[in-house]
Formats: sequence, structure tokens, C-alpha cells
Amino acid sequence: MGVTLDDDARQYLAAFEDVTGVDGRDCLVTEGGDRLLIVVASGGMGEAIGPGGRTVTQFEERVDAKVRLVEDADTPETFVANVLAPAAVYNVTVSENNDTVAYVEVAEADHGIAIGTDGRTIDAARQLADRHFGIDDVQLI
Repeated sequence: MGVTLDDDARQYLAAFEDVTGVDGRDCLVTEGGDRLLIVVASGGMGEAIGPGGRTVTQFEERVDAKVRLVEDADTPETFVANVLAPAAVYNVTVSENNDTVAYVEVAEADHGIAIGTDGRTIDAARQLADRHFGIDDVQLI
């Protein structure tokens, strides 16, 4: 499934790849442009973060935005779990009836983490799951 990026997202990904040397697969930009969520190629997370977080910090300073990194995955279940990290995800089940829904079993204590401030994390999971795997909704159970 191909991801279509707007000009801002393409520019952020180009800068990300320039600073980190890691392939960025997708970029979500908040309305104010002060937060970015970058999907990093599978296996590239450590290099993107860098020793002591230096590489991602350099990128944040370059683009003047807070950055959250998510590792790409080959399966929708793993991908959804990666987007919701650091919440403890026990299981992800994708159900295809009228709509395709990912049901995510999260530790009770981590529901707030999985939802995120103002629902940002779960909203990002819904957007990215749709863009990458055609999943219509992500629901916590």
C-alpha cells in the first residue's frame, strides 16, 4: 500500500534521512507543525536514535519540532503495536467484517499511554494503520 506525502512531510523526511542516514517511510505532521511522527525503516531505530539520543536530538533541533519515532513492520499487528509503544501491548487481532478493525489488548495500567495526551497516540495509530495496511479503526480492549 503506497503512502502519499504532502510537501511538508517530504521535506521533513529528506531532512531526517540527511541527519540520521536512516530511511524514513512516513511522516505525520501536527497542525501546528511542532510535532512529527516519523516511521523508520525496520531495523533502523537504533541508528536513528543514535548514541544517547544524540542523532534524533540533532534532527529535532534542525526542524524545531518534537519528534516521535515508530519502527515499520511487515505485519499490521506488529506495526500497530509499534505505534502504541511504549504501552505494553499483549496482543493485536485484525478483524475483517464490514470494516477492518485492529483490536489491541493493552495492559490496564498502560491504557493512558496507548491513548496519549489528547488522544494523539491512538489517533496516530489509526491514521498510520489506515495508510500502511488499510485498517479502518484501532480499538483498545
